[in-house]
This record gives sequence, structure tokens and C-alpha cells, in this order.
Amino acid sequence: MKALILAGGRGTRISEESQSRPKPMVEIGGRPILWHIMKIYGAAGINEFIILLGYRGYMIKEYFANYFLHMSDVTIDLSTASTKVLQSSSEPWVVTLLDTGAETMTGGRLLRAKEHIGDETFLFTYGDGVADVDVREVIAFHERGNALATVTAVQPPGRYGTLAIGPDSARFEENPHGSGGWVNGGYFVASPKILDYIDGDDTVFERGPLERLSSDGNLAAFQHHGFWHGMDTLWDKIYLDGLWEKGAAPWKIWP
Repeated sequence: MKALILAGGRGTRISEESQSRPKPMVEIGGRPILWHIMKIYGAAGINEFIILLGYRGYMIKEYFANYFLHMSDVTIDLSTASTKVLQSSSEPWVVTLLDTGAETMTGGRLLRAKEHIGDETFLFTYGDGVADVDVREVIAFHERGNALATVTAVQPPGRYGTLAIGPDSARFEENPHGSGGWVNGGYFVASPKILDYIDGDDTVFERGPLERLSSDGNLAAFQHHGFWHGMDTLWDKIYLDGLWEKGAAPWKIWP
């Protein structure tokens, strides 16, 4: 089963980092968040990826073109221009890198990958969210139902405490687990038939297509009660970085 990753956005809310590189290349613990997402899929046995590129996509191409050197100990003999690999910890991934346009919307990027998706059920997610989700469970949930698409629903952590306001007093309550509402956490499982809901490059998947799939009864939600965090701002990057550096990253579900 192939996993598609939407990696073409500009990441304007984390401009401190994304001015010089695409958002999926912003590093958590010294590795791009894109790498972390791929490792989450790899933990479920998913090793074939299609990365949908846009803004500064060449940087992602260069990263994977040199990936073997990044992940290996090598001896380079400059006199003979030869390289000897001493030890490699490279993953068994097959990665297809598709330029899908700098201004293409999320739905348009998926549609541009149509010939690579083929006729099989596929996976896709965004290039900025990590979770301790077991993708195998999402796949099994999808296969038990009849919907064309399954989204992983998550409850994002609350950023602020709340105030319970009475007639004469107010009570402050910390709200670290959010308001209890479920939101789109990515990590979709889908039939290629969802591409019929996409008109072209200007289609935002989360608007028309997802709304029509829902109204047609073709959208299911897998409720993930564990960790999920999206990297939207510099604060998010610092928070995720801190978890990784402390050895307390919940999304590290691989050995």
C-alpha cells in the first residue's frame, strides 16, 4: 500500500523556519518532520511513498538524493574518487518525488498523483503532523466499512486555559487536552474513487471534496485517542523538539 504525503505548502505560520525551506523539512531532533512521519508509516510496514512537492520542492529531492550518505558511515578516498560504506542504517523505502506545482491546492496535488496511485486503496496525510497512531488499525477500520475514505479524527491539545464565568465570579481551568471536539488529523485511508470528487489544481480537498464525501455517506472517522500534534507555529516546533530531546516523543513508535 502506498502512502502519499502532502509536502508542497509554504507554512506561512512558521515563517521563521519556512522562509528558507519547505515546512516538511523543518527539523525535529535534527531530522525533518517529514522523516518522522515516514517512520510512523514504516512502523506499520508501509515502505512505498509518494511525496507531493510544491514550494522549494527541490530541497526535498536533494535530501533524498543524498539520503544514503546522511544515514551511513562512509570513507571517501579523494585520490580515487571512491566511497566505501562502513555502516548503514538507511530504511527500505521506495520514494517517488512528484512536482505538483507551487500554487496547487491539496486536492489538486492528490489528483496530479492519479497515475501513480492506480486502482488500489492508498494512504495519505499532511507533512506537518505527528501521532502515535497505529496505521494498521486505521486500515483495518477502513476495510470493515463501506466508505470511500477514512480520516483519523484527533482531539488536539488546548493552547489556553478556559474561564468558567458565573454572575459574580470566574474560575480558571487548565485545558491541556483541548475542548473535546474532534478534528481532521490526517492519516487517511482512501479509495482512488475519491479523486472523482476533485476538479483540478484549485480544489482544496478539505472543502468541497471532503464535504461531498461526507454528505454522500462516503466518509468514516477513526477516532484516535492518543497523541497527535500539528507543527503549525514556531512554538509547536520548539515543543516537539523538546519532547524528542528528552526521549519522551510519543510518536516514536518504531524500534
